[in-house]
Amino acid sequence: MNGGRLQLDTPRADWLSSYAQALEKGWSPDNTRDVSAEQLAALKRDPSAFIASLVAQGGVITLPDGSTRPKIPFTRLWLWDGEFCGTIALRWQEGTDLLPPHVLGHIGYAIVPWKRGRGYASEALRVILERARAVGLARVEITTDPENEASRRVIEKNGGRFVEEFVNEAYGPGMRLRYAVELKDAK
Repeated sequence: MNGGRLQLDTPRADWLSSYAQALEKGWSPDNTRDVSAEQLAALKRDPSAFIASLVAQGGVITLPDGSTRPKIPFTRLWLWDGEFCGTIALRWQEGTDLLPPHVLGHIGYAIVPWKRGRGYASEALRVILERARAVGLARVEITTDPENEASRRVIEKNGGRFVEEFVNEAYGPGMRLRYAVELKDAK
């Protein structure tokens, strides 16, 4: 089933069964660790509580090294074209463009493999950049793995400029690429 037009919305109950199907196929909304099994278990245990957990502010996140850190403010959107397509999130700290060291970037997204190549990530990033402007950010950082050429193209298409290669030990020894999108002068 494909309704065609891409929609972005906060996680919602009427899209939950399609989200569950993506998790059952092994897709993970987290690019740094596979959370598909734990999310599927939580979803099956209590669907309403699961939806609430996806949008709840506060609490903690678990990093790939097993450590936990407090969540910072965020907005999460699901992508839908008649089926669940992916997710995108914006993270920020009030009053600053800076992020805590454990946060890889302001924006993270994950598209299900069977919906890639349709421009959905580019459109979702365009929309979330508007949200970043609305919360007062003048600059956002987005990171990706060096071998993820599709993600690099999505970032660059939306005004991202390469900043540096870096390693964040909480996420393992792998090299990552940091991009910046300047929002101050963006239209």
